[in-house]
Amino acid sequence: MENERGEMQSRNFIEEAVEKDLENGVCSHIQTRFPPEPNGYLHIGHAKAISIDFMTAAKYGGVCNLRFDDTNPTKEDTEYVDAIKEDIKWLGYQWGKVFYASDYFDAIYECAIKLIKKGKAYVDDSSADEIRNMRGTLTEPGIMSPYRNRSVSENLDLFERMTKGEFENGAKVLRAKIDMASPNLNMRDPVIYRILHASHHRTGDKWCVYPMYDFAHPISDTVEGVTHSLCSLEFEDHRPLYDWVLKELDFESPSRQIEFARMNLNYTLTSKRKCLKLVSDGIVSGWDDPRMSTLCGMRRRGYPAAALRDFCDRIGVAKANSVIDLSLLEHCVREELNKHSPRAMAVLKPIKLIIDNYPENKTEEIEVEINPENPEAGTRKVSFSKYLYIEADDFMEEPPKKYFRLSPGREVRLKSAYYVTAVSCEKDDQGNVIAVHCEYDPETRGGQSPDGRKVKGTIHWVCCKTAVDAQVRLYDRLFNVENPSDESKGSFIENINPDSLKVLDGCKLEAGLKDIKPGETYQFLRLGYFCADKDSKDGKIVLNRTVSLKDSWAKINK
Repeated sequence: MENERGEMQSRNFIEEAVEKDLENGVCSHIQTRFPPEPNGYLHIGHAKAISIDFMTAAKYGGVCNLRFDDTNPTKEDTEYVDAIKEDIKWLGYQWGKVFYASDYFDAIYECAIKLIKKGKAYVDDSSADEIRNMRGTLTEPGIMSPYRNRSVSENLDLFERMTKGEFENGAKVLRAKIDMASPNLNMRDPVIYRILHASHHRTGDKWCVYPMYDFAHPISDTVEGVTHSLCSLEFEDHRPLYDWVLKELDFESPSRQIEFARMNLNYTLTSKRKCLKLVSDGIVSGWDDPRMSTLCGMRRRGYPAAALRDFCDRIGVAKANSVIDLSLLEHCVREELNKHSPRAMAVLKPIKLIIDNYPENKTEEIEVEINPENPEAGTRKVSFSKYLYIEADDFMEEPPKKYFRLSPGREVRLKSAYYVTAVSCEKDDQGNVIAVHCEYDPETRGGQSPDGRKVKGTIHWVCCKTAVDAQVRLYDRLFNVENPSDESKGSFIENINPDSLKVLDGCKLEAGLKDIKPGETYQFLRLGYFCADKDSKDGKIVLNRTVSLKDSWAKINK
């Protein structure tokens, strides 16, 4: 099977398991699911899980459904349901059907009744702390609850009364009766139902008891027809419970759980609790702040969906957790944008360039390529006149060695236009250069000299007459440390990168960008890739830097 780069790929361990099940007749088709809890926004780690779930099904002609794990009504909201759907579509995947764990609440409840009748579940009056203390440790067995041997009839009665709302939150729970001496703590009589007097976003006030994830998950999978339930590695220790539930409930075609390693990305934070603090404390502008690891944040920053798919593909499917370098993701973003982004010229810190020997009222059109990587994209025209804007950093009165831009007496090429030689400069009262005077060689139109002389420097520019004003937001990594969650290096708040956002007003764009739409991405020559932000409105253009042209962090951290 080929990846997005046209390379042949070998099978991963999930595909080997799937093919073995197909070969042995364990299943006749493949069905997977992506089961997010609608209590927050998807992040880069979810992109990996989405890729595995959808691509595994696609490879074998199967289907991947979207199922929302809405078993905790106190944290879930339709806002997150809609956001999750949008993110998955943006990534380029299409689910078969949409399901909710709440679709199966009646079936899950009947499964709980069946376990009680089999003597495999009991109502426990112990508090959460008491249950936790009775569970034991990795080296010591757990202690049986004093309520463990209640009769079937008493358990049925108590569970029915729980369902009718007779008891307060936390007063009772339903636990599976398995093995309090099991070496796997998840098998020591886990809680499978709890009382929760809360209105559900879909079922309203019908229920005041809700199933725990470890109980709802295998039942939902199997009722739905999922053949392979693909989960991240933290669920590996939960697999015996997953299998126990399906075995005790006598399902004829139980789903199979297979675990894969999570994707951990350095310099990022995915903890919902910590990300919420970033939002609530105003450290970032919201969940879609372009510095966040959320998919909506990356989309707003200008990351192409194809780059994220390529990134997940390059990482592969692993059995052991590892930390991936953010530079790889940024490389995938650059590679994708380089192929498809139109080029444009923008000056972020403008000073004037005045060409003294250029005709005062003359304006000409310079024809340049839209994208050198894609000749079929054609060309565009940019205005050129006596008065231009250039970057303040592209002129120095007393330049150091190996400075090949403008300085008095030095000749450079204006991109695709003419050779110019700096003559003098104007300064403000603080001594800052505000304008540079130069002379041009009219024989060098197009940036080539007929006498064959060479210049070492090429700088970009924007015509003053047609320039478009813009605000540019220069985004960088949000954290200064590779693992922001590592408290040994200070709290994640203390490790915020103070230069993660710089806002530049009064930037100048070439005229062709005056009607740029939110989400459109350009490569600004010599500067990087930029995306129009949703804040652009009423003629005010706001641009986000998606990524620089090169990895500057690689040099900083050497």
